[in-house]
Amino acid sequence: MRKLRWMTDCGFWDVDVSTPWTIDGVARPAHGYPLVMGMSRGSKLSRSRQVDFLQRFMAMPFVPSFSKTLSFQRSLSLPLPSLLRDSWFATFLGQFNVQKFVSSMGKNLARKESDASSFWSNLSEKKLYALNLCSEWLLTPEDLLLLSLEANGGMMPPRKKAVFHHKFSNHNLTLETASPALFVDHLGNYWDVPLTMSMDLASAATSSGFRYHLYANQTSGSPKLAEGLPQSPVPSSLLPGLSAKCDFSFKKKFNIWRSQASKKKMAQPYDIFLSNPHVSASALVGTVMAASHGERALREYCSSGFHARRENFSFLADVYASVCFSAQHGNFQKQFLDLTRFSSRVDIPSSVKLLSSAYRLTYDFIKGKSFKMESVQDICPSASVSFQQQIAGPFSFRIDAEVSIDPRRRRGVVLNVDDPVFAIEYALQLLGSAKAVAWYSLKQREFMVEVRFFET
Repeated sequence: MRKLRWMTDCGFWDVDVSTPWTIDGVARPAHGYPLVMGMSRGSKLSRSRQVDFLQRFMAMPFVPSFSKTLSFQRSLSLPLPSLLRDSWFATFLGQFNVQKFVSSMGKNLARKESDASSFWSNLSEKKLYALNLCSEWLLTPEDLLLLSLEANGGMMPPRKKAVFHHKFSNHNLTLETASPALFVDHLGNYWDVPLTMSMDLASAATSSGFRYHLYANQTSGSPKLAEGLPQSPVPSSLLPGLSAKCDFSFKKKFNIWRSQASKKKMAQPYDIFLSNPHVSASALVGTVMAASHGERALREYCSSGFHARRENFSFLADVYASVCFSAQHGNFQKQFLDLTRFSSRVDIPSSVKLLSSAYRLTYDFIKGKSFKMESVQDICPSASVSFQQQIAGPFSFRIDAEVSIDPRRRRGVVLNVDDPVFAIEYALQLLGSAKAVAWYSLKQREFMVEVRFFET
């Protein structure tokens, strides 16, 4: 369910996560911690373009996905005038729920109702189908407009979305409105928000240097639980109201070691971005401020950072840090075991919370008091790890996971491994840096096949 990218950047800017729960294949993260940024996107194709690519160039007539039930997707490109084909892309993306159909047929067989009429009756059930109409216009070389309409035969409300991207010389602008918008929280629950409008302005990504990020979001209507635990609390970031956040940070990358050995001649790497053995690290320090107005301001509470509240307005500020490490062996040119890659990222989301917890622990130590496990846990940073290993040719295995320490456990291992995602990647060598990814999320029990370009 993750974006499945290497942990070379700070984890405080949320990106849309991939999920087969909706035919559009996208959900936005919903966090209760109000200082996390939102909606930054990387270079990713829309779901309609991904399915169209898999059909045309990878001989997959139907693209499978799994979210509680097995489904197959098929894309149909709409005929367009020849003058518009280079700037306009329009498709129908259909989904058929195979598992529900087989289950219905099994019930008919048990009742000895397996004639042709019952077959066509089951096949015509609306709940088996979902349809997405997607249209993308390249208005100018720097402007892209995406319109999407999704309908589900399971009587869910149709989803409507409009996204506008603009590339400036040194930063990117994204405007989005969705009704309803799909969110997923840290527990894996899916939420529908009746209406959201967002603006995201971010400086272009660089390996080192200063960067900034501005984000504004307006939500309307009461969030509804679409899938998950019935008693789950509504994340404060989804409540009606207006919020604005700004972030300034500085990142520095260090090349500890980089191979100077010559590459194998007359053999193109399977991925040009994964062809240089190295050991590198990076550090990032930033400050973020957030202001909220409306119902979300009344519900938001943050035990860390500098915060102030007055009536239906709240303000929060904090300093964060992140340290990344990456190591790679092999040039990804040979047929077997020529790529071993490891990456990790340690995040400190709140320096104020870290320092206050460290102060309490020091005070308890001086006074001879027992440590509070909550304070001990607050000083333990969170971490994300990734490991990738070539199997044979363009195929490689990959696992991403989050790791945290829980000192409150009195027995067993205090190390938690949360949300592991297993993936098989197929590098598309002729395209330089592209891959088809089949991944499975153990926590969400979801499976999906995607196409990704220029993501390392």
